[in-house]
Amino acid sequence: MKTFKAHETAWLLELDGIELADFWQRALAFLIDALGAFVAFFTSLFVLDFAINLWRAHHGLDNYSINIKGETRAEELLTDSLAPAIYFGLSTWLGKGRSPGKWLLRIRVVSLVHRHLSLWHAIERALGYAAATLEFGFGFAQFFIHPYRRTVQDRIAETIVVKEASFRKLILNRPALPASLEGAEAPAPDPTA
Repeated sequence: MKTFKAHETAWLLELDGIELADFWQRALAFLIDALGAFVAFFTSLFVLDFAINLWRAHHGLDNYSINIKGETRAEELLTDSLAPAIYFGLSTWLGKGRSPGKWLLRIRVVSLVHRHLSLWHAIERALGYAAATLEFGFGFAQFFIHPYRRTVQDRIAETIVVKEASFRKLILNRPALPASLEGAEAPAPDPTA
């Protein structure tokens, strides 16, 4: 018979008392990352256009240019949601909870379920930005309503955003895991102890 084990509880207890990021830090980090996503997207379009023209010229074909204005519905979906989700998701995951904007503002996304932010949680959180904007921005305004300053994307991905200094202090004060448990979730506390 399969039983439920609350393995997250040990991690949540370790996070108890960690300092949450301020609204201005989160908002400014988001704007920096949105600018980064915009620049990354249009730079990749330029490089793609250049590569296609180079290939076509090498094969003696007419020049080709990407027509951004005459996008199909699939291209709109790619440019409006998939590209930003990839940028925000990958940058948060590769930065271990810190996208470039969050790194500059010294804040970090932390999973409430796992010790390390997974790629899925990072992508899920990035897609949560779209959900937050669909509500006329109310998903972002929930920062002021939720007791732990969690917005829609935080609740979707089961994350919180904390100050980097507070997170570093938590990591430094955490006892080292034995080599056999390195990278594994902490075992649930023994209820009989």
